Amino acid sequence: MRLAALILCLSSAPALADGAALRSLQTGDEGRGWEAVGRIELGGRGFCTGALIADDLVLTAAHCLFDKETGARIADGEMRFLAGWRNGRAEAYRNVVRAMAHPDYVLLPEADLTRVGMDLALLRLDQPIRLPQVTPFATDWTPKMGEEVGIVSYAKDRSEAPSLQEVCEIMAQRSDLMVLACAVDFGASGAPVFALREGEMRIVSVVSAKAEVDGSPVALAVPLMEPLARLQAAMEAEAPRKAPGVRVLSGSGGGAKFIKVAP
Repeated sequence: MRLAALILCLSSAPALADGAALRSLQTGDEGRGWEAVGRIELGGRGFCTGALIADDLVLTAAHCLFDKETGARIADGEMRFLAGWRNGRAEAYRNVVRAMAHPDYVLLPEADLTRVGMDLALLRLDQPIRLPQVTPFATDWTPKMGEEVGIVSYAKDRSEAPSLQEVCEIMAQRSDLMVLACAVDFGASGAPVFALREGEMRIVSVVSAKAEVDGSPVALAVPLMEPLARLQAAMEAEAPRKAPGVRVLSGSGGGAKFIKVAP
């Protein structure tokens, strides 16, 4: 198996043709259960995909935090998360007050695979999203070789509604990289990779880049739980301590699912 030397960040370049398994979630019924996946606007510099893993926390790719032309860091306040964005309307609109990349992430040339394993970022929203139809996703460990996963993403030429790559396979993996048989496209950076666990869809990876294996398009993704734990710890460590509150001494008491489509 040979990865092509040309590996492009998904947030910047001409689009590939849509894969046959892509299904656009154009209606409310089609998008039900996926509302916590949203489009991240990058201050006029394009967009990425992200997903809520808490009511005020969005998981995405670290390279989305950088200007694709200059490599400069995009200011946190220039980013905005549009939960469940579809055809000009979102379930919720939130600004980003803090964006943090994995502590070991370094923006490297696009063909360098060493960045993929740390290509994670968390966005803290200015207000929690607490709506009954927008439920944050749980995260889980990386599936095994040969298991099926799915991706929900926005991309160039399908930026106005999310698309579901319903069933694709893990082709290869190592501790810091997974190769998925998913034909992702530009804008899908940071898109959540889902697997069915205990009857619910959980995020098991994040899309980092697209590549080619023997001439066929594939997605490169981040094995999730260990780098995410380190990133979450770094964000928690940075959070300001809360001021001591008043202690009252006395007083009165008082789903989302995959569907295989026949060819």
